[in-house]
Amino acid sequence: MQNPVTVEVTRGNRVESRHRGIAVVVDGAGRNVFSLGDVDQPVFPRSACKAMQALPLIESGAADAFGLTASELALSCASHSGEEAHVAAAAGMLKKAGHDLTVLECGAHWSSDQQTLIHQARTLDAPTALHNNCSGKHSGFICTCVQSGFDPKGYVGYDHPLQVEIRAVMADLTGASLDTDNCGTDGCSIPTYAVPLKGLAHGFARMLTGEGISASRAKASRRLMEACMAEPFYVAGTGRACTRLMQVAPGKIFAKTGAEGVFVAALPDQGVAIAVKCEDGTTRAAEAMIFALIARQFEPGSTIRETLLGMANRTMKNWNGIPVGDIRVTDALFA
Repeated sequence: MQNPVTVEVTRGNRVESRHRGIAVVVDGAGRNVFSLGDVDQPVFPRSACKAMQALPLIESGAADAFGLTASELALSCASHSGEEAHVAAAAGMLKKAGHDLTVLECGAHWSSDQQTLIHQARTLDAPTALHNNCSGKHSGFICTCVQSGFDPKGYVGYDHPLQVEIRAVMADLTGASLDTDNCGTDGCSIPTYAVPLKGLAHGFARMLTGEGISASRAKASRRLMEACMAEPFYVAGTGRACTRLMQVAPGKIFAKTGAEGVFVAALPDQGVAIAVKCEDGTTRAAEAMIFALIARQFEPGSTIRETLLGMANRTMKNWNGIPVGDIRVTDALFA
């Protein structure tokens, strides 16, 4: 099956680039509300599944034992920009668990956000693991290890008890069999598993609605999603797509991006979850796709819908501020 073109990029009066993709919208029972392309195709969720990976933080009792705030819970699900508030929150989580940044095994990198990077270059000799976009998730991992009595050393490894627990959580939610055959290594060094895109969406629909999972897991899922929606800055950062999406309609949209063109969202009022994958891994296309698919779940003519459509279809300008073309979603997303 050839996946359809979902996003076009124009220059002048011509289409300069085309992006193919797959997308699915499902409810808590796994019923298709909308699908496009080969939604049974396995994809690596990458950072899009961080809220799933953070569930043991709640379920182990660590979040309550260490008194984690809503912003810290949101950070545990985040791919943040390394802004000062993000770094401070991650350090605070570690301190509550009796550790510091030396325990982190995610590696260090400069921010991918230009303004944050400029600030870092002016104020730091080098970034630390706290500046890694995954430091909140990893700080949550350390809290979970401490609460569960696991030795944190080597916590990123496939056979570490923390990763065994996370693997079981993700299998329960997505319905996929997870083992070494569909396992890769993520950018922050933990295992990442290729799952069918529909299974990924169904997992988030289950987290949202509680259908097909235990009451305790449903409660933990709601707590994480509500924290992210309440503190969207800590999920991503200034100007970032996840943060902007959740700010458009507070409490009505949960959203999380992943590398290589993956994006997920969950809509509490509609009881559905959405997952998309841009085939060529391009972020701009994945963002346009998720903006459009969330928009179609809201009432035609509503402010939320029109705002989201404006985010999905936008004009590009050059360095002189001159409009040069558009990023636009195709009719395939509205079939």
